[in-house]
Amino acid sequence: MVWSSEQIIIAFAGAFAAGVINALAGNGSVITLTILTELIGLPGNVANGTNRVGVLFNAAGAYAGFYGKREMQYRQYMIFILPVVLGAAAGILTATVVTHAQFMGVFKALMVLMLIVILVKPERWLIERPGKSDLPSWLIWGLMLLLGFYGGFIQMGMGVFYLALLVLIARLPMIEANMIKALSVGLFTLLAVIIFALTDQIIWLIGLVMGVAQFFGGWISAHYASKIPGASKVAYYILILAVVLSLLKLFNVF
Repeated sequence: MVWSSEQIIIAFAGAFAAGVINALAGNGSVITLTILTELIGLPGNVANGTNRVGVLFNAAGAYAGFYGKREMQYRQYMIFILPVVLGAAAGILTATVVTHAQFMGVFKALMVLMLIVILVKPERWLIERPGKSDLPSWLIWGLMLLLGFYGGFIQMGMGVFYLALLVLIARLPMIEANMIKALSVGLFTLLAVIIFALTDQIIWLIGLVMGVAQFFGGWISAHYASKIPGASKVAYYILILAVVLSLLKLFNVF
């Protein structure tokens, strides 16, 4: 398959924007998957696999941007990382053999619900210090396993749902939550890239082009967000934008 220079430029620019959105909120895949399917013309399963290359680069860039800017005790946060990675492994394997079209109706309803949750009592998203979750550990494990399966299967919307659990359930500030998200997504997406590559569902050239763009988008936004006072508020507004854009796309507004 041959791509024009215009397609490559649009893919790079769109991937950079997705990288910025993913680092501070999530759901940048609504941009990259649209580019891969509508602009590049890849089949759904190949677009899904190719998109994981960019997601991996983006997670690496975001984590590099955050790293060292905030003090983090990762051992105490393994309850929010390990089950997500384990659940994602099952989701990735499922994604290689079945279509995710049947999930899109549920996904639309979830995103509408998510927008409502985000807009109601925004102060819940703007906490400055970690708090204590009201849920027992076993329930948090279960929720993280389900989230991981979803992220491994589809990826689109994973960041938004993950942030919601980390901020609203685990009671972590937005910036710390984004650091954990970047690490977890990077770990299970590395596994996803290996599996999709082995099943021949990655177009490497376009994946790497978009991956480089997403790396820099993620690094720049994470680097500066971790330094700016009130960065959680910026991340909150970007999260709203990400969900609104996703809903507009899901309901075929554009």
